[in-house]
Formats: sequence, C-alpha cells, structure tokens
Amino acid sequence: MMNKFNINIHQNSFWYIVTYSGIIFLFVLVGIFPLYHYNSNLIDKNKKLKNQIEEQKELGPAYLTLLKILNNKDLLILPNPEKKTIPRGETGKFQDDIRTIAGRAGLMTVSLTPDLSTLAGSSTSLLHNVVLKGEFANFRKMLIGLGAVPYLDRIEEISILQNPDYMEFRMKIWIALK
Repeated sequence: MMNKFNINIHQNSFWYIVTYSGIIFLFVLVGIFPLYHYNSNLIDKNKKLKNQIEEQKELGPAYLTLLKILNNKDLLILPNPEKKTIPRGETGKFQDDIRTIAGRAGLMTVSLTPDLSTLAGSSTSLLHNVVLKGEFANFRKMLIGLGAVPYLDRIEEISILQNPDYMEFRMKIWIALK
C-alpha cells in the first residue's frame, strides 16, 4: 500500500517561507539577471573591439602605403605648360621629343611621319601620324608625357588595336607652328 507523505507546517512558518522565497526571487529577478545581461553585453562589445583591433593591425601597412602615395605631390600633378609655338625649321624636334617620351614610357615607336600637306601655305599647325606599340599602362604614361610638350596643339585621333602579343596605338598629333 501506498503511504501518504504528510508535512505539518505551522501557518505562520508557511507564510515566512513564502515571503522569504518571494524576496529571494525578486532579488534574483531584479539584481542578478540584469547584471548577467550587462556582463554578456560587455563581453560582446569586447569581442567586437578585439576584432576591430585585429583589422587595424592587418590594414595598417596598406593605410601607410596609401598615405605615402597621397603625400607624394609629384604623382598628383599633371604637366600643363604654357602653350608656345615652334619655328617651322625646328619641326624635326618634335620627332626627337616624341621618341624620347615614348622610350621613357616604355613604348616602341613604329612610325612617326609628318603630313607635309598640312605644312603648305600659311598653316599654323603641322599634323604628325604616330604609331606606337606596347602596354596600355605605358600608353597612359606616354599621354602624360605628351602633356608636358609646350608646342603640342592637340591630339586629333587615337586608335588602339589589340594584337596577340602587344597593343598598337595610332595617333594624329598637331603641333603649333610660328
């Protein structure tokens, strides 16, 4: 047979137990749970800060490299000389200048021919047909170098042809004459 378990507690003692249990429950609810959540939030923020510090350590060298590039003022300034003209007898100077600029840029000059029909009469400019070959990045350097030529009037046409081993650049360049 089954015996019933019977606990005899005085009524005042029962109310003391309920009251003290309620006080302990309120202490846990009001004091310990918020403190637990506060500590877990601090731990999460600490982890985020550690991750940010690691990112900064990894990106630091790249940032310093970018700062050095930005502080180098020479790279940011494109040449823009005052426009001048060249005497008709010195038009061969342009061929020497363009070969020098192409050589510095890493391009090979294939052909450089003046269009003598543009020289006839009282023309104030002379057309040169230029063919170069090399890499596209070097062509950019070439254009920057051409910007430094004070007697360059304008570039009329640029044509780029991709070949299997190299790129070919064709340009029509006008120079200003006296």
